[in-house]
Amino acid sequence: MTSVSPVTQKVYNNAQDFMPLNGTDYLELYVSNAKQAAHYYKSAFGFQSLAYRGLETGSRDTESYVVVQDKIRLVLTSPLRSGTAVGQHIDKHGDGVKVTALWVDDATYAYEEAMKRGATHYMSPTIEEDKDGKVVRSGIYTYGEVVHIFVERKDYNGTFLPGFIKWETRYNPAPIGLKFVDHMVGNVNLGKMDYWVDFYAKVMGFTQIMSFDDNDISTEYSALMSKVMSNGNGRIKFPINESAPGKRKSQVDEYLEFYEGEGVQHIAVATDNIIETVTMLRDRGVEFLQVPSSYYDELTERVGQIEEDIEALRPLGILVDRDEEGYLLQIFTKTVQARPTMFFEIIQRKGARSFGKGNFKALFEALEREQELRGNL
Repeated sequence: MTSVSPVTQKVYNNAQDFMPLNGTDYLELYVSNAKQAAHYYKSAFGFQSLAYRGLETGSRDTESYVVVQDKIRLVLTSPLRSGTAVGQHIDKHGDGVKVTALWVDDATYAYEEAMKRGATHYMSPTIEEDKDGKVVRSGIYTYGEVVHIFVERKDYNGTFLPGFIKWETRYNPAPIGLKFVDHMVGNVNLGKMDYWVDFYAKVMGFTQIMSFDDNDISTEYSALMSKVMSNGNGRIKFPINESAPGKRKSQVDEYLEFYEGEGVQHIAVATDNIIETVTMLRDRGVEFLQVPSSYYDELTERVGQIEEDIEALRPLGILVDRDEEGYLLQIFTKTVQARPTMFFEIIQRKGARSFGKGNFKALFEALEREQELRGNL
């Protein structure tokens, strides 16, 4: 693993950030049945009803349900008829992330800066208004068919966006402690990782904060490489993966085959109490990748003393790793849709800013066990 030196990072952080990003505004997933997907994310992940757009609001081709938990907003969108762009996207890729919306102060400025630096147009700056004010949105393409939409909402006081109405339901299971999007990982084609690293550096002003090669991320059968890109304030982090030569098919290869292209592999969401969060998720039916119990036998020797009871982590399968600034706890769900593509990571940081390098081998062996069951290793 390599990382940017503290001196370089300080220089970068003090430099003028030509595209300031305030955080993740929302993630939009194209799904085959938005109503059922909303029920799943509420029941299993503790999201709450927020907003709705569909036939009743004048949307004739698509229907969207918006769910929220703390700072995380998921927009779940489905087609209402055949032949739509949303339907064609789902037919090719299955359920998955289409939009990573980024909260900005000026969506026109962000779009113009990105375009003049080589971005591909998706959505020109557009003013959207209703009785609660106005929102300005614009957008560019990134890897595959994923897009970044810049959202400027300083003049808006509505529930979510113009065109949506408040969605109120009697059924709102309790939240499970998810706080915000920590990072989001993309899988790209062989030989394209550095291309997209350069894209984020040139077009959006990101810097590479870490990199992992096949010596860091490998098992007996497969390997991959990854580089982590971050914006100036560190609120947006995009690790980018590509496969590396191995004896068998890597998890990236499997993803690319079944997603039929580049896309978002997993969404990492933060919690302040991973033991409570994972316990509730498991009780609600969410399935996780599991590592052998022997992983915990030498955990203290590897990561040092931690505040949590190791015997509380063991039955849940929560992993631990440490870097120079602290430690983190993390766990990964199994895929959450029919295709073996997108999944979630639950992460709790206790000072650590890294991504769990010490867990890579155990995690990837767990992924390979799942691949083997599917006949895709």
